[in-house]
Amino acid sequence: MRKLIEYDHVSIDGRQAGEAWWTGQQQVVPGDQHFEYQLGLLSSAVGILLGRVTYEGFAQTWPTMTGDVADTINSLPKYVASRTLTETTWNAEILEGGDAVEAVASLKESGDGTLIKYGNGLFSRGLFEAGLIDELHLSVSPFIAGSGESLLSGLATTAVDLIGVTEVGNGTVVLAYAPRR
Repeated sequence: MRKLIEYDHVSIDGRQAGEAWWTGQQQVVPGDQHFEYQLGLLSSAVGILLGRVTYEGFAQTWPTMTGDVADTINSLPKYVASRTLTETTWNAEILEGGDAVEAVASLKESGDGTLIKYGNGLFSRGLFEAGLIDELHLSVSPFIAGSGESLLSGLATTAVDLIGVTEVGNGTVVLAYAPRR
């Protein structure tokens, strides 16, 4: 069975989207250690999961980038959860069956390796609620957004265990958690 890892960027006050978040995030420049962490995470990846909004943003940006992380991300198959897209580009396909959570459950059962999920929102909440997320990796950047969207807002209380802490430079740490089962 495949492992599913959700990877998100957050401010130290737990924000992951909004104008204040983007302003703060622009002040944090990723270092080489951050890219090394990403490569390690992607080393066992057999695919990338994305919601529609994240897919549309990534599909505009990543194909124009180069380097080890970009080359790896660009080469992997992408699986997109969307109720509105009818076609994709960038080595991507829309998750079939109408229910993205059920499609991910089938995808997890279809082989070995790791699926990396980028982005956050309703798709992530559905995956958490269904018990499909095996690990949550939070890249915590050293700024306070003060406002904006909270990470996993609306999710029921879920206990997690800390499974790793990695400093990736410029004051950023990645905290890895596994939901208790």
